[in-house]
Amino acid sequence: MLTLDFHASGRHFLQIPGPSPVPDRLLRAMSYPTIDHRGPEFGALGQRILQDIKSVFKTTQPVIIYGSSGTGAWEAALVNTLSAGDKILMFETGQFAALWNEMARHLGLKPELIGLPGYEGWRQGVKPNMIAERLRADKDRQIKAVCVVHNETSTGVTSDIAAVRRAIDETGHPTLLFVDTISGLACADYRHDEWGVDVTISGSQKGLMLPPGIGFNAISEKALASNKKATLPRSYWDWGPILKANETGHWPYTPNTNLLYALSESLDMILAEGLDEVFARHCRLAEACRAAVGAWGLEIQCRDPNLYSPVLTGVVMPEGKDADQLRKIIYERFNLSLGAGLGKAKGKMFRIGHLGDCNELTLLAALTGCEMGLQMSQVPVSGGVNTAMDVFIQQDRRPNAQKIVKLSRS
Repeated sequence: MLTLDFHASGRHFLQIPGPSPVPDRLLRAMSYPTIDHRGPEFGALGQRILQDIKSVFKTTQPVIIYGSSGTGAWEAALVNTLSAGDKILMFETGQFAALWNEMARHLGLKPELIGLPGYEGWRQGVKPNMIAERLRADKDRQIKAVCVVHNETSTGVTSDIAAVRRAIDETGHPTLLFVDTISGLACADYRHDEWGVDVTISGSQKGLMLPPGIGFNAISEKALASNKKATLPRSYWDWGPILKANETGHWPYTPNTNLLYALSESLDMILAEGLDEVFARHCRLAEACRAAVGAWGLEIQCRDPNLYSPVLTGVVMPEGKDADQLRKIIYERFNLSLGAGLGKAKGKMFRIGHLGDCNELTLLAALTGCEMGLQMSQVPVSGGVNTAMDVFIQQDRRPNAQKIVKLSRS
């Protein structure tokens, strides 16, 4: 029986693709005394957060902040813009795309799920041509929204959202575009305004490095116009009262004050390091991780090298080997948590997270645990850690190699 009083020596290595490790700086911020959420000090905090978060989404439009999980932010996006019986098009790239589709059905919408069939479809990204083909067939313009996942956390595939936008525009279809970047935000390049996204959904527990408990909707003017006509029931999720209260940095209900303290610190860290450097750091870590997997002779879950995720790497186990048993060995022996295969990928693969508060030595430690665990599971691998080290060394020798701003990691 697993006891909650579990204190192994040394630090626990949380290398799942979210929730990601919470930096000490954010933990300290959450310990500040709670203040009056109707007072002027909180209003100043709220206004600062609401302004700074726009930079991370790369938008000049409003970003709604909820006390919720990313799942709550999914629901908020749907109920604020759609009406019962509306048809929406959803592209299945993994477990979270499938779950979003299920939610839409429960809300009384009529989602149509497209994608490549079976497990193989979970090794691919969104196919813009398939979306365009379906929209062209929608002569009566019944499809009110297209929903896609930017970085599919269950598989390690990062889809091309700009290409999806272009495909929609080429059809002339007036549909809204909704994008889930719950695991992509502040890890992979994301451009809400430039890519013409109408509602972007995200959460606090991935690239923003917070515990779970904050959900986001970044919204366009077109989405706000749809909000005026939408009739799905909503109260807590309603954008209108929130936007009104946000004008003074407040919320129409009790917000999660101490998590907002931590969000403020997180935004300071990210913006001090610089978004482009944050993205480059994640790409460097991902490159080294994939090189290690290649040295082990194992397959990466994502089939398309152009869509490899900078957030996590999905590793496919050899035929006859159980990924969950491997994860159990690694956790019990080395105090290292890896992500499980979900849904169609259960038992077939494991996921190595390299996001948020992660650096070269963090990843090398995780790869060492993986390599030892694979050997203990009678998977004959070697050389992955040394290969990752070589990649890091070569990265540092490249012309104009970007360096991490050390002050931002304090």
